Amino acid sequence: MNEVIENEYETVKQKTKIACWAILKETTDRQGLVTPSYHSFCVAVRHRNRIKQTLMRQGPRAAYQHAPFYMELEVKTPRHGDRPFEICHIDHTQLDIELTDSSGKHVLGRPWLTLMMDAFSRRALAVHVDFEEPSYRSCMMVLRECVRRRNRLPQCLVVDGGPEFRGTYFEALLARYECIKKTRPPAKARFGSVVERLFGTTNTQFVYNFLGNTQITRNVRQVTKSVNPKELAVWPLGPFVDQLCHYLYDIYDTNIHPSLGESPRDAYDRGFQNTGSRLQRLILYDHEFMIATLPSTPRGTALVSPGHGVKINYIYYWADVMDDPSIQRQQVPVRFDPFDLGTAYAFIGRRWVECHSDHYRIFQGRSQKELLIASKQLRAQNRERGRQYQITASKLAQALQSATLQESVLLQRLRARESQQTRERTRQPDSSPLEIQPPAGETLVSDPIVSDGQVFESF
Repeated sequence: MNEVIENEYETVKQKTKIACWAILKETTDRQGLVTPSYHSFCVAVRHRNRIKQTLMRQGPRAAYQHAPFYMELEVKTPRHGDRPFEICHIDHTQLDIELTDSSGKHVLGRPWLTLMMDAFSRRALAVHVDFEEPSYRSCMMVLRECVRRRNRLPQCLVVDGGPEFRGTYFEALLARYECIKKTRPPAKARFGSVVERLFGTTNTQFVYNFLGNTQITRNVRQVTKSVNPKELAVWPLGPFVDQLCHYLYDIYDTNIHPSLGESPRDAYDRGFQNTGSRLQRLILYDHEFMIATLPSTPRGTALVSPGHGVKINYIYYWADVMDDPSIQRQQVPVRFDPFDLGTAYAFIGRRWVECHSDHYRIFQGRSQKELLIASKQLRAQNRERGRQYQITASKLAQALQSATLQESVLLQRLRARESQQTRERTRQPDSSPLEIQPPAGETLVSDPIVSDGQVFESF
C-alpha cells in the first residue's frame, strides 16, 4: 500500500485516490494477497507527511502553506522588531477596482497600490497609488511620502525580489540614508505577512464597498454588461486616493488590531515613548531630499557638451553656468525627474544646478513612461522599413506631437494626468517644519541649490 501511494499517488500526475486504490487492488490480486479496503487506503494517505505529499503532487508553492512558521528573523531578534521604524515592509498590489478619468468618459483600468508598513505597530506609514506597474518610480514616491509624513526612513526595509528593488538606484538611495535592505525569500509570502494581510483587509473592508470593484470577475461566466466593473466605474483616481488615505491613515489606524490588542496609532506612540525618538534619524523634507530621490543615468554622470549641455535619455539639458570653459567636456553627476522630462539637474560648482531641455515646451510635464512608449514606437516603425534609426530629442518631440503616435500614448497621458494631482500633495510637507536644535557649538549646513542662476540655501 505504501509503495502504491509513493509511486502512483504522490506524483505530479495527481491521480485520484480511487484510481490508485484500483492499481493497488490489481497488484494484490496478481500476487494473491488480501486487498485493503478503500477506507483503509484513504486513512493511510492522510497519515503521510502532508508537506512532502503536497510537494510531490503540486510543487513547492502549494506545499509552502503547510510549512511551519519562522517565529524570528535572526537569533534573539523579534520578527517584527522592538520599536517603530526598526523593521518596515514595502510591497505592491493591484487594487480590485476599475477607475476612470476626471470626465468619467474613459476607463483607465485598475490602479497599483504601493504601501510602506511598520511591522511593530502595523501602521501604514506611506501610501502611493498610480496606474503604472511597479517600478523604481513607485519606490521613489512612497519613500518621499514617508519622509513627508514622518520625517524619517526605517532602519531595516523588507522587500520582495522584484526588479524595482534590485536596481542600483534603490540600493544607493537606501545607502545614503543608512537603511538596511532585507530581501524576502522567493515564493514565501509569510516573510511579508503583515503587509500582505493589510492588502487583503484594504480590499475587503474598503475597496469592495465602491462601484466598479472587480469581485465578480473571479467568476467570469457570471459577468454581464449590467454588472461589468468597467461599465460601473465612476471613481477618478484623485478622489479615490483621498478616500483610501482617509481609511488607512484615520480609520484603520485607530481601530483595535486583533494581533496587538490596541490600535496601530497607540502602539506606534507607545513604542516611541518606551524606546525614544532617535532625533538623529530625522530627515528634512526639503529640496535637497527631493534631489536625492531623483534617479540618474546608468553611468551616473554625463558629458557637458559645448553649446548643447548634458545629454540624458536622448535629450540635451542646458544651464547658463555651462558656458564656463573649465566645465565644458567634463563628466558631471546628473539627475532627472521621471515625471517631468523638461527639467534635469547637474552637479556643477559643488551645487545642484537646474537645467532645462532645448524642447522644454514639449517635454514639460511628460513622464519617462511616455518617452519609452514613443521611442519604442519609433524603432518599431523604422524596423518595418528595413533601416537603422537613431533616436534624437527632436524626433521624440515630433513623435509626441504627431497624430500617428498620439493614439499609442493617449492612454498613458490620461493616466499620468490623473496621477499628477496625487503627486502634487508630496511637494509640500504634511505638517509644520521640524524644529531641530543642533548640538552646542554646531550649525546645520547643507549644499546650496542653484535655480535659474540664483543660489538658495536648502535650510
